[in-house]
Amino acid sequence: MQLSDFDYELPERYIAQVPIEPRDSARLLVDRGDGIEHLHVTDLPGLLRSGDLLVLNETRVIPARIRLKRSTGGGAEVLLLDPLDDGPGGDRRRWEALARPGGKLRVGEVLTQDGVDVVRMGPRTAAGDTFEIEIIAEGDPLAVLDRHGEMPLPPYIGTRLDDPDRYQTVFAKEPGSAAAPTAGLHLTAEVFAALSAAGVRTATVELVVGLDTFQPISTDDPLDHPMHTERYRVPDATWAACQATRAAGGRVIAVGTTAVRALESAAARGELEGRTDIFIHEGFEWQVVDVLMTNFHLPKTTLLMMIDAFIGSRWRDLYAEALAADYRFLSFGDAMLLERRSP
Repeated sequence: MQLSDFDYELPERYIAQVPIEPRDSARLLVDRGDGIEHLHVTDLPGLLRSGDLLVLNETRVIPARIRLKRSTGGGAEVLLLDPLDDGPGGDRRRWEALARPGGKLRVGEVLTQDGVDVVRMGPRTAAGDTFEIEIIAEGDPLAVLDRHGEMPLPPYIGTRLDDPDRYQTVFAKEPGSAAAPTAGLHLTAEVFAALSAAGVRTATVELVVGLDTFQPISTDDPLDHPMHTERYRVPDATWAACQATRAAGGRVIAVGTTAVRALESAAARGELEGRTDIFIHEGFEWQVVDVLMTNFHLPKTTLLMMIDAFIGSRWRDLYAEALAADYRFLSFGDAMLLERRSP
């Protein structure tokens, strides 16, 4: 396996800079393994079957990017990834975070915004590429983020987002993620109503989207890429629904790669809640997910490796077809509906 196995040319003009309106008008490339259809997300209810189960990641994006100043007058920025004190009694003041300029920031250094002390730097984490930080501004930490933070749009999006809710799914509940589960951005109340009328049930999981969403693979051998852990939770009712659906001949449809990681982590680990560093690549033994709705992903990423594990090298043909048909790529782009390749 080589990094070039997961590379393709993505001209900048294909990278969607703004979300499409309405949400469910996004295009949907459908592949069942025997041909491609070009449809829209509004067509999703007609593509699924009565008895199928649609699984959503209900995580909510927080204003996790904070632009700050150092005492020297220079700029700094932190991107919160995961609370380090989120257990019982925790108040979400201590976080794992990306920070820049990482090589210059000192342990104990206080970073400010508009004269307010907001963040105190801690040491590097064991991972080596992130830091421990503490939110020191007064008030509830999530309220502090509402005042001082901003939506953490990916670096390939350079256009200002006028409505922050457009980087939020309509079903988002649990605040905590540094990125949206973007396949879910396309779904609307109208689509959910049509799914219900078609006999398709829905269930939720939570996976706090973390660092691997931002990290391209940096090793020549992709299998050497270090995966960071992410918190996940699969409710008992969701797990029971997945088992009952498959036992009755229905299919489990994951909306997005984050829902995949939550479900397959629960199966592989035998735990419905915890931290996972699951790395899904060629040869992975799928246990839960039958169909995947997902956006188009960056080259040389673990997300693309997951797609390769799900449908094989056919992803290259699908991506080439999408580019030729002027699909919009990445977070604000269009979507695909993929049936898993048989072993």
